[in-house]
Amino acid sequence: MQHPQSGDTVFVHFTARLDDGTIIEASEDDSPVEAVLGAGTINPAFDEALREMVVGESRVITLPPEKAYGKYNKRLVFRLKRKRLEFKGDPKPGDLVRVGLPDGKKAVVTVEAIDPKYLTVDANHPHAGETIHYTLTLRSVIPAEHEEIR
Repeated sequence: MQHPQSGDTVFVHFTARLDDGTIIEASEDDSPVEAVLGAGTINPAFDEALREMVVGESRVITLPPEKAYGKYNKRLVFRLKRKRLEFKGDPKPGDLVRVGLPDGKKAVVTVEAIDPKYLTVDANHPHAGETIHYTLTLRSVIPAEHEEIR
């Protein structure tokens, strides 16, 4: 069997687990994820692993925090004045909310705590600082030279 190469379109099922086995994300059984190898749209570790696999093969790829969702950064936990924020309803600890940044961009943050004047938020990814174990299963490959017939 031939291994996928740069430019090939791959169809992959995946399951992402924490160290304790908790599943945090998975593709649908009937809907594999589609990606083009070498296009920079998937994690480089996945791209590399998929190039070594054959259709039907499964492999576990373990990503340390710095290659998954990043290390946890305490500086990304900060307080915002409530009167400057506009929410539909009242946020609660654990909620994900979108806030405006000083540069005009928006960010999704997790509400950590609320008091009458301030909202304490965490801008780290919810799985920052965690090792993630991905099970990848290569379902099919469309070689780059056959891409135009799709």
